[in-house]
Amino acid sequence: MRCPFCGHDDTQVKDSRPTEDGSAIRRRRACAGCGQRFSTVERVQLREIMVVKSDGTRQLFDRDKLARSVRIALRKRPVDEERIEQIVNGIVRKLEASGEADVTSAMIGSIVMDTLKQIDAVAYVRFASVYRNFTEAKDFEEFLGGLDGAPVAE
Repeated sequence: MRCPFCGHDDTQVKDSRPTEDGSAIRRRRACAGCGQRFSTVERVQLREIMVVKSDGTRQLFDRDKLARSVRIALRKRPVDEERIEQIVNGIVRKLEASGEADVTSAMIGSIVMDTLKQIDAVAYVRFASVYRNFTEAKDFEEFLGGLDGAPVAE
């Protein structure tokens, strides 16, 4: 593992432990070059997933990009970081379990929306407004018309 501070190739693992949900290993490392300490997270990857965008381009699935989107939708909502990790892990497992090497961005967006709808209505609307590209207030009105009974985290 390359040191993020000095770029030195030789780092030592000082401590390893599983994350709280057991889906990853957190490793504490020390650089032999500069002495700085840093953490890495190691996750199981069942297969490489390619995302097919709406314009037909393909790119490698990026878990961090998914996590960032979910965090933005849940910003300032009463959902803790551990729960966000569980949400992202669940979405990734659904994608891997689909058995498909190529998944569409629309499929990912749909899974995220379904998941957020069950957790927090505000986050669901936030994500939908970007995913569905709302451009004016009536887009929100039409969307909110079908939202009756969605949960709101407290």
